[in-house]
Amino acid sequence: MGARFQELDWRTTRLGEISLRRRRDPASGEDVYEVKLDDDFLMSSMFTAGEVALAQLGLESAEGRELDVVVGGLGLGHTADAVLDDPRLRSLLVVEALPEVIGWHERGLVPLGPRLAGDDRCRLVPGDFFALALGADGFDAERPGRRFDAVLLDVDHAPDHVLHPSHAALYEPDGLRALAAKLRPGGVFALWSNDPPADAFLTALGEVFDRPRAHDVRFDNPLQGGTSANTVYVGHAPAN
Repeated sequence: MGARFQELDWRTTRLGEISLRRRRDPASGEDVYEVKLDDDFLMSSMFTAGEVALAQLGLESAEGRELDVVVGGLGLGHTADAVLDDPRLRSLLVVEALPEVIGWHERGLVPLGPRLAGDDRCRLVPGDFFALALGADGFDAERPGRRFDAVLLDVDHAPDHVLHPSHAALYEPDGLRALAAKLRPGGVFALWSNDPPADAFLTALGEVFDRPRAHDVRFDNPLQGGTSANTVYVGHAPAN
């Protein structure tokens, strides 16, 4: 039996000090993987319902027999893993701001790393998702201007609670229009948020995307008791 707590990696990054930790949950006896950025807990493998729902809700209304998908934010890999489960998937591009996080997956430090790094459909790419979304060339440096069937984003805590000030512009109508231009007609944009649905963001989303909707994703919270909730926003690029 391994240690009850272990810091698997610690790095100074452009966003702050990031730490990957593994601890044993005393209730279940299972290993829990957690990520901290400075003093802020970013994610835990105890709570993955929102990340999985982001992929499932985003792709369930995507059209086409074969899907090309972008995921913004790699983290522990749960959104990307759920995308790989969709039988229509042709290609997955995961854009991650911190090369250190990609390294966790390539080195097998996190449970989903071997699957994501070893699947030929999946590319883990270091890059600033927000700069790429707002830029002219788009997400794929190998194919500038390439469009996708779905873009799924899980980086910030919420549209009005961002990890870096440079992210905020994406959540305004002009930023959303730039992102919509990276989608094929009718393509799907989906966004994870840790906060309840925000009317202001739904309004901005509806200025650019068709059928804007906020899904309430509820899950058990054994640490606090009862249930907790995330929000998944979904919209569709105009069909023409």
